[in-house]
Amino acid sequence: MVRLQPDPFLNELTNMFERTTEKGSVWVTLKHSSDKSKVQRNKMKTCGEKIEYRCLVRATDGKKTISTLVGPKDHQRFQASYATILKARMTALRKRERKDKRKAADSDKKEDSKIRSTASKTTN
Repeated sequence: MVRLQPDPFLNELTNMFERTTEKGSVWVTLKHSSDKSKVQRNKMKTCGEKIEYRCLVRATDGKKTISTLVGPKDHQRFQASYATILKARMTALRKRERKDKRKAADSDKKEDSKIRSTASKTTN
């Protein structure tokens, strides 16, 4: 796994999305992290030091994995850039076909009533 600075990470993420436009997926995960071991965090707590938490962002396309750590100062700018990339690159998504339960039930009722009306007309 390659850990990059936030700006090169966003550039590489854009490249990943471009490579997988025709076929493939990109998985992005965000995780709350302090980038310190549990022992170090416990020592800092006992000493009264403040632990600075960061956001660990990972992205993979199945072949290549990249990651970055985003601090609280850069978080707003990173999120804005990340959102722009996602909006621009998610054009290949297809809308899921949903069958509305009400419409399906209504159409079934209409078909049943038509069959009954034609059956009653033929018996008369």
